[in-house]
Amino acid sequence: MIKYSSISKFVAAAIFCSSAALATSCKDDKGGGGGNVTPEPEPPIPELPELPVPGDIHKYKAPLYWTIYEYAREWELAGVPYDQMDLSSDQWDAVIDMMATKFKPYGYDMLCTDGFLPQLARNGIYMSHYGSMPLKELVKRAKAKGLKVGVYDNPLWIKGNLNSKVPGTNYTLRSLTRNPQDKVLFPDVTDRPDFTWLVTDHPGAREYIDGWFKHYHDMGVDFVRMDFMCWYEDGDPGRDYPVTCGYGRERYERGLAYICESAEKYGIFTSIVMPELYNDAELERKYCNMTRIVQDANIGGWHHFSSFNRGKIYDRWPYADNQMDGFTHWSHIGGRGKIILDGDFLRLNKCSSDDERRAQVSLQLIAGGPVAIADTPETIGDFDKFYTNEELLALNKDGFVGKPLSDVVNSEGSCIWWGTMSNGDVVLAMFNREESGRKMSVNLSDMGLEGEFKVRDLWRHVDEGSVSGSFEASVPRHGCKVVKLTK
Repeated sequence: MIKYSSISKFVAAAIFCSSAALATSCKDDKGGGGGNVTPEPEPPIPELPELPVPGDIHKYKAPLYWTIYEYAREWELAGVPYDQMDLSSDQWDAVIDMMATKFKPYGYDMLCTDGFLPQLARNGIYMSHYGSMPLKELVKRAKAKGLKVGVYDNPLWIKGNLNSKVPGTNYTLRSLTRNPQDKVLFPDVTDRPDFTWLVTDHPGAREYIDGWFKHYHDMGVDFVRMDFMCWYEDGDPGRDYPVTCGYGRERYERGLAYICESAEKYGIFTSIVMPELYNDAELERKYCNMTRIVQDANIGGWHHFSSFNRGKIYDRWPYADNQMDGFTHWSHIGGRGKIILDGDFLRLNKCSSDDERRAQVSLQLIAGGPVAIADTPETIGDFDKFYTNEELLALNKDGFVGKPLSDVVNSEGSCIWWGTMSNGDVVLAMFNREESGRKMSVNLSDMGLEGEFKVRDLWRHVDEGSVSGSFEASVPRHGCKVVKLTK
């Protein structure tokens, strides 16, 4: 791996060889008296610093928030060019009002940008505008209503003028980009023009990333969603052609380590959107607060929750195309004090029944994931009632993380999830992914439970007596049954 950028190994070797040749010539000149001349040493190669060691980064609960995704995705499907996508000032105000009135009392405290719209660095080297909206203005408006703003961006993307300087250094942004001496996986591949990538072992990269986090911290942002990481390490080889030159795993880890270091320093929550997750997500678990584990929300509804390529697991991103399979397959890496699993956004207006809506919200909270509302003020209708079930939201407040009886996708055990709250209560959820209602049952001993338990239905908000030995319920088509078992 190239560990410096100002001079290549090849130039250094040439300098050394020239000096050595000169010294040898002097020694052979018997009359010249130059026998004591010694060759100049090869210029030292600056060593990269040791990777920073993460602290206690898994101390957050999953966020509850709103995302612009549905607006942007619908524009994309309608063929609107990206540079023409925008949310008006009045539309932003309508979103803020919706969140402040309908959702903030239940713990939803943030709105977040996404991709699609132009992300512009007008006032410096980091993003200042999302579409026509200045981020500082958006933060100001949200804060006035008691809400925060999260930002979709990536500290490995360079948006500013390449002749600008990295904060606190004499390095230019251009010096952070790929040069001919960089060893990459695909030397003949030119990166797609979507992003200008930072090479994390170039001098100034650490300072650039730190400045990126300071920029958002000073703006009042404490949540970032970092996308397309699966392009960085190996060029996304699942495609017919690489989309980047492939910067390698060492650079990928170095980037995540610098990101983690600065995120801890400035108190910013990091969510990685399209991760590699290689080696059982070893790097993402080490350096990130939250990771996506499933394909994009896309059209939402039952498609995103259960039916899209059901039962199919891939060997690289996106690993799974629906939430049930994604949460099931990756359930073993989650838990209290561990990385948060993200099932992407919810579009309840795209569900075909209230049972589907209950199931979709339930899975996010049972799995300890975020609830990210993509429904807009124009499409939300009265669906806010499914997002604001206080008995289920109590799981989020508690830091609850459940697991399926089996992490084999499409198995019966993958449809039965359970976990224990901090007070000892057990929450059990049954999900019916089939096309007709059916009875589902579980032995309490499968969850390590013995004795008699009181049963409370968390959607019907009623007590249902007591149970021992096993629990059985009739679960509607595309629906769920969620109960709390109290000793």
